Amino acid sequence: MAGTRTRFKRWAVGALCVVTGLALLAAAAGFWSVRRAFPQTQGELALPALEGEATVYRDGRGVPHVYAATAEDLFRAQGFVHAQDRFWQMHFNRMTTAGRLAELFGPDQVGTDVYLRTMGWRRVAEREYDLLEPDTRAYLDAYAEGVNAYLDQRGGGELGLEFTVLGVLSPDHEVEPWTAVDSLAWLKAMAWDLRGNMAEEIERAGLVADGLTREQVEELYPAYPEEEHAPIVSGGRVRDGAFEPDPGPGAGDGGGDTALPPADAAPALAEVGAGLAAVPPLVGPHSSGLGSNSWVVSGEHTASGLPLLANDPHLGAQMPSVWHQTGLHCTEVTDACPFDVTGFGFAGLPGVVIGHNADIAWGFTNLGPDVADLYLERIEGDAAVVDGEHEPLRTREETVRVAGGADVTFTVRSTRHGPLLSDAASALDLRDIGEAPPVDAEGRPAEQAAAAPEGGYGVALSWTALEPGTTADAIFAMNAAEDFASFREAARSFAVPAQNLVYADTEGTIGYQAPGTIPVRGAGDGRWPAPGWDSDYDWRGYLDFDELPTVTDPESGFIVTANQAAVGSDYPHLLTADWDYGYRSERIRTLLADAVGRGGLTTADMGEIQLDNENSGARAIVPYLLDAPAEGTAAEGRRLLAEWDFQQDADSAAAAFYNAVWHHLLDLTFDELGSGYPMDGGSRGWLVVSRLLEDPGSPWWRGTVADGRDAVLAEAMERAAEELAQTLGEDPRSWRWGDLHTLTAGHPSLGSSGIAPLEWVFNGSTVESGGGTSVVNATGWDLAEGYAVTTVPSMRMTVDLADFDRSRWIDLTGPSGHAFHPHREDQTPLWAAGETIPMRFTRPAVEEAAVDVLTLRP
Repeated sequence: MAGTRTRFKRWAVGALCVVTGLALLAAAAGFWSVRRAFPQTQGELALPALEGEATVYRDGRGVPHVYAATAEDLFRAQGFVHAQDRFWQMHFNRMTTAGRLAELFGPDQVGTDVYLRTMGWRRVAEREYDLLEPDTRAYLDAYAEGVNAYLDQRGGGELGLEFTVLGVLSPDHEVEPWTAVDSLAWLKAMAWDLRGNMAEEIERAGLVADGLTREQVEELYPAYPEEEHAPIVSGGRVRDGAFEPDPGPGAGDGGGDTALPPADAAPALAEVGAGLAAVPPLVGPHSSGLGSNSWVVSGEHTASGLPLLANDPHLGAQMPSVWHQTGLHCTEVTDACPFDVTGFGFAGLPGVVIGHNADIAWGFTNLGPDVADLYLERIEGDAAVVDGEHEPLRTREETVRVAGGADVTFTVRSTRHGPLLSDAASALDLRDIGEAPPVDAEGRPAEQAAAAPEGGYGVALSWTALEPGTTADAIFAMNAAEDFASFREAARSFAVPAQNLVYADTEGTIGYQAPGTIPVRGAGDGRWPAPGWDSDYDWRGYLDFDELPTVTDPESGFIVTANQAAVGSDYPHLLTADWDYGYRSERIRTLLADAVGRGGLTTADMGEIQLDNENSGARAIVPYLLDAPAEGTAAEGRRLLAEWDFQQDADSAAAAFYNAVWHHLLDLTFDELGSGYPMDGGSRGWLVVSRLLEDPGSPWWRGTVADGRDAVLAEAMERAAEELAQTLGEDPRSWRWGDLHTLTAGHPSLGSSGIAPLEWVFNGSTVESGGGTSVVNATGWDLAEGYAVTTVPSMRMTVDLADFDRSRWIDLTGPSGHAFHPHREDQTPLWAAGETIPMRFTRPAVEEAAVDVLTLRP
């Protein structure tokens, strides 16, 4: 389950139970204490910050469309509406990004706050504000005024049932006014959760520390299979400072600095994952399930003759959803008020992040460049050693306030590479990694390396998001863009998190652009922690935007992005070596090619592709299972696989058996990895195992339980059959994947409290699901936690550029974040069933569908 797994101290449990009991009694007595937090959505309300009148239309699903005469009023009204629907989500997120969770939840959260303060997300956001365009600052300030106008009207439990609980946990806590920096800090949370390969960097180092050779580790992290799974842009070079796609023969000999693999092995770390685990994921856990799909099809292949665009970001399964659906409309579109846009945004951030305006549509998937490096530092006293010289550490003091406890003051130290994360770690201290690094900078075993410095080693973080950027400028510029040239110019400001941007417009153009602040390294390739004492491993700058991959109107007539390699290996710059391995993207390409062959695509066709449940990785593995020995229930399960079409629908018995087999197969094959670094259950695992199956003598098939490939396969089927017989019954044909693969959208702050009534109040309802990890319908599950859904297509959107009112969308939950509100999760059953609702855009369509109309007056 995504989100912070906050556990309350024992002193609070009794009080929380009382609060929960009162909440349930209130619900039975007519929901008075619950309903008082529900927003007013009809009639008139005063919003003193407004310059003129604003109108909010809500349809039967509670989706708001806001109309105002000025851009500032438009964002004031959006801030007001976001606070109406989601203020607890906004408040929890800003307290997280500021490193202030202990103020809400007490001493248990001090470690998390220390880690977040060490990175200094909010400090960076404060510096960012002054870099932004004047209009952007004005919009952020106007949005804050709208939020604060709502706060001026309400307090305590009137803001949400969570604030009633907070009154028990932290009775002295006061809700502060919203600021523009609160909005900007959210971008740091997005960037953290989508930061690229830091987890893989740590895992590789940890595996070496646990005794694997570098060659073994490389087997577990193979190179991207470019010949089998096409990159987004098939090839490209940089010439005269600009990217050129599909250059043909001679590619790769253009200008630009080529990032080469390191000549030496970088030092590896034994254990660093524990420190990262302290940081709460706000858009989703770092896993192979965290990704996205998007694609765009040109008008030559559509029924309307104009493009279609589809997008479904794969993020954490949260209650409420990460996204908030909205329309933002200037009553007259002018240079002073250029916004007429509908799409998905974040509560707490003005504007629309993914969607369309009257001219263009766009979607995001995570590009996933390697923008964060860990540096092993030699610390001697108050200095770091670099090239044999001592560089003084930079320091600052931070104080964490603690509900129910004493304040905690600590010192943050930084090297030239960034803050020392090792100083922030507590129980599993990152400083331990310096006690016995497994290899030195020359790749020699630890016993041959020089002795560790007297102060031990520290671990510093270089991360592009720790430098102020202008992503907020990009959001508003995209909202107002009119063509691909203005859209690309907007993307130029999109610093972090770097995204794959797909594009279509009403003139028929389709396109792709990779933006982002992406480092140019000296030595090293970012796959292993680097030696901070050698300046050759320092970053040399950042890639120029004009040299990043881009393409318009490709000959195929469509563009697919699904976290696969962004560009072919002939591209002269290193973006990352840790892409998703491309099974989803290749499946989408196959489905699109088939659809294009039939011609006349519609939004319904696009939505059908989004729901494809094929487990493409199973195609390489099932034939070996069919040849392996099996008896009894395992043999009956194997017969299911012989008839299987590889679709993981909720009612599929074969899918239930296969996924159980897959779970046990990974445990048996990679048992020597231990619980700290389990094999990835998604696309990387698919590729690794498919290659191992071709080598029955591989040492990976020698385990503690079974030896040899066929014996391991047989044991995996036997264990899977035993497990499913116990959980789903003795008859394999009655097994259902949906009975195992269920979704419960968890409340990030209160949904894992350990108090059943509280979890019942704040978590979402449980629904069954098809799909799976690395499937197009990407309902990911965690091998360590069972088959329940942890990451999801957090929304689905298909846009028709010929008639925007024919576009469709769905959210995971609904617009409201209030417990028991009718629009809190009324989209969840539709989402689970693969259905969508109209994505209205034009004012006549919005007004016709309106159920509630609220007029906001100055």
